[in-house]
Amino acid sequence: MAIYTKGGDKGSTSLYDGQRVSKDSLRVETYGTFDELNANISFADKFCINPKNVEYLQRIEYRMFFLQGEIATMRTQQFIENSQIITDDDVHFLEQVIDKYTEKLPKVDSFILPGASKAGAQLHVCRTLCRRAERNLVAFMKSSSVRPELERYVNRLSDFFYIIAREEDQEAQMKKISDEVVKRYFAATEGK
Repeated sequence: MAIYTKGGDKGSTSLYDGQRVSKDSLRVETYGTFDELNANISFADKFCINPKNVEYLQRIEYRMFFLQGEIATMRTQQFIENSQIITDDDVHFLEQVIDKYTEKLPKVDSFILPGASKAGAQLHVCRTLCRRAERNLVAFMKSSSVRPELERYVNRLSDFFYIIAREEDQEAQMKKISDEVVKRYFAATEGK
């Protein structure tokens, strides 16, 4: 079976609920930007040193499907009744991770470069994509209703990427120092 349907050959696409809209609609732009973000989250998790961060990011990847699905339907209540959705529990999860890492990491009093490690750099890409998706969502909300839980979730999500990026940079720095200590130890004891 072919993956193409030819249904979009004239510039329209089907939403989750089967209704057709123009591919350049703000609705499509919004859920499309979250789709772009999700692909980048998947890329970021491949660079992470901390296995817990991989677990966190993969949890977010699944939540992105729920978020995109809800935006990609005009019949929101039908979607809510037939699918998993973003809830305040998801918002609280992000807040717990942010709070835990904020307490653990060194305090920052100035702007930081976006990523000292590959994981950190890619997570900052996720942060900036999330902010763009949030701007699209805010514009979309001027003409369509969106549950407040989605708005809160998206707002916390960019902060989540920021703190995970910082944590991964810290992990990479600690690994680099540890590797250097081990290297010097073996070099010093090699001739004995």
